[in-house]
Amino acid sequence: MTSPSRPVSEFARYLRTETVGGMLLLGAAAVALIMANSPLTEFYETVREFHIGPELLHLNLSVGDWAKDGLLALFFFVVGLELKRELVVGELSSLKAAALPIIAALGGMVAPALIAVAIGWGEPGIEKAWAIPVATDIAFALGVLALTGSGMPSSARVFLLSLAVVDDLGAILVIALVFTSSFDLIAGAVAIAAMGLYAFLQHKRVRTSWLYVPLAVIVWVAVHSAGIHATIAGVALGLLTRVRNDPGEHESPSVRLEHRLQPWSAGLAVPLFALFAAGVPVHGEALRDVFSNPIPHAIMFGLIAGKLIGIFGTSALAVKLKWAVRPRNLAWRDMVAVSMLGAVGFTVSLLIAELALEGQAAQEAKAAVLIASAFAALVAALMMIKRSRAHGDDDPVDDGPPESGEEPDSAANSAGDTPERPDDQGTRDGAPDSQDKPGSTASDSVDRSGH
Repeated sequence: MTSPSRPVSEFARYLRTETVGGMLLLGAAAVALIMANSPLTEFYETVREFHIGPELLHLNLSVGDWAKDGLLALFFFVVGLELKRELVVGELSSLKAAALPIIAALGGMVAPALIAVAIGWGEPGIEKAWAIPVATDIAFALGVLALTGSGMPSSARVFLLSLAVVDDLGAILVIALVFTSSFDLIAGAVAIAAMGLYAFLQHKRVRTSWLYVPLAVIVWVAVHSAGIHATIAGVALGLLTRVRNDPGEHESPSVRLEHRLQPWSAGLAVPLFALFAAGVPVHGEALRDVFSNPIPHAIMFGLIAGKLIGIFGTSALAVKLKWAVRPRNLAWRDMVAVSMLGAVGFTVSLLIAELALEGQAAQEAKAAVLIASAFAALVAALMMIKRSRAHGDDDPVDDGPPESGEEPDSAANSAGDTPERPDDQGTRDGAPDSQDKPGSTASDSVDRSGH
């Protein structure tokens, strides 16, 4: 039996780590909410606002800002590595496979922004707050999918991850373009030169961390000093990292760095950011402000309605117009559930809320993000449980007539519940589908499933 292909096995490993990270993220947010709404409030705020670091180069930051600007740079570095790998050798390297996630992600960003602007039009701060609901939290979403969607086809996980990778790229561009108010040319030149040196060392196959770690610090400091949000430094370095293996090389630098850093990103950096970002008041008066002010309304409706309409609506339109094909064995009802998961906008939405607003307005915006994300996660979980049961049922569930833009297997089983033949059940369990693919082997099917 041949071993699973590298891109698929890397996807499975990434999925497992992000799922665990999602659970830690949820726990950290819960602790933050408890501390911010208990007798520990003063202690929590004192720690979060405690400043540390040299005044030189504007590095005397609060603990909360270090979590936002420093720890999240590690998270965005891993995002950059994953994005580069997906674009070069992963799911997004094929135009046919990438078309639907790209279109869905774009719709899932434009629709929330338009809804937010429409609801918050004329309100102070909406000129930047419209960006808050455009992001999807991959760790949280994958955690919900892993807990409640175990019976879903593997294509649901692939589609969600691919969509989230494109969504992350869009959020990165929004942060870079919308939240850069000034630019220091000298610091910017240093950052570009340092990134150029990083790319040159990658090209020359230099592997020593004694060069890369100081260089990464220089890039981060220079980007921060230039007036660009420091997380962009992490993304840029991730995208400059070599992703293809050389002959005889066991792992590329991108995969090797993901193995080393992703557990720290998902298990430490993101939960710590959530610990200092998610601590918002949720008592009666605070909730009354959230549910009575237009900008929190814009954020909540943007996330919940905007993501669902944007992701599912553009996906359906793209398939109808034959711009893309529906993923294998994924019914339209499954797509609705996955689209609702896209409304979980935790980490990056909280970050944008802190960048877009200040004081009480920022607290209300973050509370809106938490409420909308919790609601979306709960509804998506219920949908996932129902669809998982449907996929485990022997009787097909009618999901409407086949669409002309579906992949062959999806058109044949348009219910998405995959009507049971013995070979169909085997396909989902990792065995080959000999009727649909006469020359397939067990190892080929393992490669497709990601196990």
